[in-house]
Amino acid sequence: MVLSSPQIQPQSFLRSSIRQATHPLQVHLSPIRISLSVKPPSCSLVAKCQEQQQQHRKTQDDGIPAEEVKILVKFKSRHNYIRVLEVSRKAEHPFRGSRLLLLDAPGNIHSISFLFNSLTRTYFDVFATLPPILPSGPIALLGFGAGTTARLLLDHYPQAVLHGWELDPAVIQVAREYFRLGKLEREHQQRLFIFIGNALHATAPNGFSGIIVDLFSKGCLIPELQEPATWEMLRGRLRSGGRIMVNVGGSCVEPESRLRNGKVVMDETLRAMKKVFGKKLFVLNVGNRKDDSSLALTGDLPPAEEWMKRLPGPLKCYTQMWMPFSA
Repeated sequence: MVLSSPQIQPQSFLRSSIRQATHPLQVHLSPIRISLSVKPPSCSLVAKCQEQQQQHRKTQDDGIPAEEVKILVKFKSRHNYIRVLEVSRKAEHPFRGSRLLLLDAPGNIHSISFLFNSLTRTYFDVFATLPPILPSGPIALLGFGAGTTARLLLDHYPQAVLHGWELDPAVIQVAREYFRLGKLEREHQQRLFIFIGNALHATAPNGFSGIIVDLFSKGCLIPELQEPATWEMLRGRLRSGGRIMVNVGGSCVEPESRLRNGKVVMDETLRAMKKVFGKKLFVLNVGNRKDDSSLALTGDLPPAEEWMKRLPGPLKCYTQMWMPFSA
């Protein structure tokens, strides 16, 4: 497949994009300024983590002049409408110097990459707190995208072995060309393995030590995640002591279909998980309101202080944000 340059001017593309979210990261577009915001705003995470709040005064909700955002490529694959945006390094915005992977017509950001820093100040960073509380063994990344989570884990955990699953081979091709995934694979040939196909088919000999789930389609968590049988299956693919961390979305995630509701889908997913994991299910709210958007974690919650000691400084604050899930 040859990835060609966009055939229309960036300003025209920005004006014609639809304001919907099929993922907790969404692009809000206007003729003059473009706002690249986390859905829900990642400033919620920053506000809860004082050390980050002091370092980053602006948030992803602050607009960027449209001329400071460039479209590097856009095309339709079998599964997605794929675009890659690059934010100018001169932009006065937390996303300056980043590349963003957008999938589907609404313009949903599924991955973000900075040239010199793997941390994103978004929910991806919370995923990076998981390895210290796992037993030894490979970690599955279900919903690989352009590799944001993989880069975080490889950068911060030298012993981590990752199995990434992505449905769309075109997404992986774009990731290799525009998000330095090819370089990451060459540098970690014994630690990073990428599989193309249905992520729910992921298996490993003797099971995974942990599973990170970030599976969205058409603006919702995939429907299989609202079924207890799916979580029973995934639990069966864990090693003893293994855990699952999940992006379960929320009210800020707007489905493509008006018949679906982000909060309802989140609630259905958490209730399905509750039937399988019982009291060993915890949630971390990343929005200003309780139902904005959440991550879920399975297993006994480790003592926050012990967990913090094993984490890089910027990630420590997330350990204190987990709460038991109550339906």
